[in-house]
Amino acid sequence: MECEFPSVNSNNEEIIEIFNNTKTIAIAGLSPNEEKASNRVAKYLQSAGFKIVPVYPKEDEILGEKVYRTISEIPFEIDMVDIFRKPDAIAAIVDEVLKRDDVKCVWTQLGLVNNEAAQKAKDAGLKVVQNKCTKIEHANNF
Repeated sequence: MECEFPSVNSNNEEIIEIFNNTKTIAIAGLSPNEEKASNRVAKYLQSAGFKIVPVYPKEDEILGEKVYRTISEIPFEIDMVDIFRKPDAIAAIVDEVLKRDDVKCVWTQLGLVNNEAAQKAKDAGLKVVQNKCTKIEHANNF
């Protein structure tokens, strides 16, 4: 997949609203490696008061939280799915999210855009943020 510019994206006011209405964030692709951006962002979000839910194919625990293999396995309500996976994996994650009725926002990290999946999520009533870092956006607004 070639690089895309986001054609579907929330503005800063919507981003503030998203954070104000979010308590639990599932992080798809949360690495146990402390050097990876996903781990640093998750640690920041934890320290800012959010419950993080690691979604990763290995490990049992990351940052003191139980790891789930898929979004579908998470047995409790989540508000946001923060995606640290390659653009070609985003569509499958969004499809999985759309099978749930609790997720209010799909967020893809810096450099990650999939406009087709984003439009699908938006059409289903979810807020969508693409190509932005949750840590940076939260730190800039709170």
